[in-house]
Amino acid sequence: MQINFQPFTVNKRFPLTISRGTTVQTTNIWLKIAQEGIEGWGEASPFGVGNCRQTTEQIINTIEQIIPVFHKFSPWQRQEIESLLEQMQIPSAVKAALDMALHDWLGKRLGLPLWQLWGLNKNAIVSTSVTIGINSPAGAKARTQDWLQFMDVQLFKVKLGSIQGIEADQKMLLAVRKATGEKDVFVDANGGWNLADAINMCSWLADLGIKYIEQPLARGEEANLAKLKKHSPLPIFADESCFTSADIPQLADNVDGINIKLMKSGGITEAMRMVHTAKAHNLQVMFGCYSDSSLANTAALQLAPLADYLDLDSHLNLIDDPFSGALVENGRVLPNNLPGLGVKYSASVA
Repeated sequence: MQINFQPFTVNKRFPLTISRGTTVQTTNIWLKIAQEGIEGWGEASPFGVGNCRQTTEQIINTIEQIIPVFHKFSPWQRQEIESLLEQMQIPSAVKAALDMALHDWLGKRLGLPLWQLWGLNKNAIVSTSVTIGINSPAGAKARTQDWLQFMDVQLFKVKLGSIQGIEADQKMLLAVRKATGEKDVFVDANGGWNLADAINMCSWLADLGIKYIEQPLARGEEANLAKLKKHSPLPIFADESCFTSADIPQLADNVDGINIKLMKSGGITEAMRMVHTAKAHNLQVMFGCYSDSSLANTAALQLAPLADYLDLDSHLNLIDDPFSGALVENGRVLPNNLPGLGVKYSASVA
């Protein structure tokens, strides 16, 4: 099995600010495996959560290290490959890229899109949310209007956790709520609140008809989730606190759902485990993204029929996405009918 890779830089149409900072562009990695004349593709995107940071440089260095190790394997040996990746403690974004590529290769080898190979119902896919980053009230209102002009938005995800405090959060959200009209809204604090502010905000948000709150407390403060859940009238979703299926049982009593991201989970294989583990604990499931292109988001969409919520909009905010795959239809992002991930490359924008 041959492995090679290529960095590519993507720029956001609108910079995205969350509680941890602002992102304007990222350099992601396009990983390719080849065997039997078939090429499978995957993507690794840099991200950071607390002291867990996976940079582009780290991703590249790791891929260079694993290429000679995995050259002897076949794409059919996914279990052995996954086991060795665990033993080598490979960063999750690199695992995600390789796992995507292996699945893409398999789908192309069999001539079927992955969602169909797994027997999933594409018609069951729900609308995706689109994201409004932390901004001034006027800026957030303008971004909301931009989204409404861009596509048939059904659900908005509003980032809160401003360094200026919850009063700034409230002013911004009121501006967004006015601009969205009757559209559904949920809130993601990205761990930007302390417990007292989270309790206050959950009650205030519930009165505004917000659907749920995502990651109100920072990763590392999971012990306070039980206290928050007692006081919160809103469902709570865990994102930064939940990387893999192993994190779910200890969170299950204190949250209502989890946000699965391929870069955190380490790929499609583990994402599937997370879905089943979450459902076994009566939790809802969301699929999310970082600064991912259409390559990684179309990969996540293969599992989308299993999700209660989708937040796969990062590629829609790129001005130079080198890939195409996901379709936009009536507020939904959908996988296509091409084999594997169904992703194509456009050299004209790369």
